[in-house]
Amino acid sequence: MVKLGVNIDHVATVREARKGREPDPVWAAAVCELAGADIITVHLREDRRHVNDRDLRLLKETVSTKLNLEMADTPEIVAIALEVRPEQVTLVPEKREEVTTEGGLDVRGNLKSLSAAAGKFREAGILVSYFIDPDFDQLAAARDAGADFVELHTGSYATAAVEAEVEAELSKLLAGAEKGAELGLRINAGHGLNYLNVRPVLALAGLEELHIGHSIVSRAVFSGLDRAVREMLSLLH
Repeated sequence: MVKLGVNIDHVATVREARKGREPDPVWAAAVCELAGADIITVHLREDRRHVNDRDLRLLKETVSTKLNLEMADTPEIVAIALEVRPEQVTLVPEKREEVTTEGGLDVRGNLKSLSAAAGKFREAGILVSYFIDPDFDQLAAARDAGADFVELHTGSYATAAVEAEVEAELSKLLAGAEKGAELGLRINAGHGLNYLNVRPVLALAGLEELHIGHSIVSRAVFSGLDRAVREMLSLLH
């Protein structure tokens, strides 16, 4: 059964709009877990635009399922991850000016640095995932760089405008998942998935986890977070 990782970054985004104390993403994580979420995902960005260090440390103390930390491969964030020790880290590309992550990580072009970081994480007992496009060269590089998981970037599929585009992007994801499984990688997926487009992605070979945030938090504005999480779980299961 595919596990649901709920990304709670945008609960913190609402908080940071007023630079106040609410809504608290730590409370949001508890609601998500009570609703059945299998994983809590957060992205500690270098500019701390939403989730901050306090959030991460409290989440490590309070999350009872699995904490997945999305992060860039920078000395500061690597050091924080090694100190906090989430169950899993997902290394992602990060640009200060982007609204959200725009594409997969170039593992092949950063093999030495990523391999070094992965070695530190695995030594600390932390699972390592790379957020990548479903590209065969990047999949092979992820294996070489010590990945346990790859998270296939579903953004191009999610934003495809016409049916032919949707089918083409889904085919790339299906092929990427098959190749990753052949390479011995565990398969996750995420980015841009919502209540209308998630079900075809369940066909990915070996899929273990889907990480979904914006659409769940958006629906929660109207229906409540508990119900939004349960509705997504009903589609997955």
